Amino acid sequence: MNGIELRRALRTGGPVFGTLVVSPSPRLPTALTGAGLDFIFIDTEHIALDRAQLSWMCQVYRQMGMAPLVRIPEPSPTLAAMALDGGAVGIVAPYIEKPEQVTALAGAVKWRPLKGQRLERLLNGEEIEPQLRRYLEQHNAHNILVVNIESAPAVENLDAILDVAGLDAVLIGPHDLSCSLGFPEQYDHPQFDKAVRNIISSARARRVGAGIHFWGDLQQEVRWLKDGLNMLIHSGDITLFVEHLTRDLQTLKHQAGITQPSTVPRPHIDGRVTV
Repeated sequence: MNGIELRRALRTGGPVFGTLVVSPSPRLPTALTGAGLDFIFIDTEHIALDRAQLSWMCQVYRQMGMAPLVRIPEPSPTLAAMALDGGAVGIVAPYIEKPEQVTALAGAVKWRPLKGQRLERLLNGEEIEPQLRRYLEQHNAHNILVVNIESAPAVENLDAILDVAGLDAVLIGPHDLSCSLGFPEQYDHPQFDKAVRNIISSARARRVGAGIHFWGDLQQEVRWLKDGLNMLIHSGDITLFVEHLTRDLQTLKHQAGITQPSTVPRPHIDGRVTV
């Protein structure tokens, strides 16, 4: 998918499917071409990727029809513009809790190259010349703005966040959201499930995409898709590699009569390991 196709799907269609990619290996894009991915999620909030690596990854995945969405380290319009300059199709801004943050990001994503006072006046509702508006809309037609909903205050302010012009999708951060709600990593907790379903229904009612990055129970992902979720980031390259390798090694050791440990380390999305 290109940016225009992905944006249209997030707004009015879907579901679309992606995965987290943290490896800058030049062999990985070709290997993923037959996987059925619509987009690639590249995280620079938790993963150590420099600007040149990020740009190469974005340019390659973009040319191969897997639109690159980049999560920036913080909700900064400057960092959003830098990622777009590097080749990102969309920006994912972490830990958004106020609509004003979304408005500022929309300025960088949807109204480039306007900056400074001219951009501020536009974001405050000032009309601009029709010719300039047409140019800016065309110039930024591929750009997608997604914000993370991953805290109790974000859920409380959800309606105001969703009403910001230029927002294309919200992305649930399940780990941080479960912690903010007081039920860390309890993804089957009724309050967590209620919050997820509320985010999905509220976003879709406004023709804003509703997504989640999840690495747990496949059936839970299916249930959310049936509830209207239309952007799924399934797991990630490191997690999938470790899980598949662990299963293979367990099978080999079991058949060879070697005792297995009672728990197996499992990687977190941000690279940490738990058991």
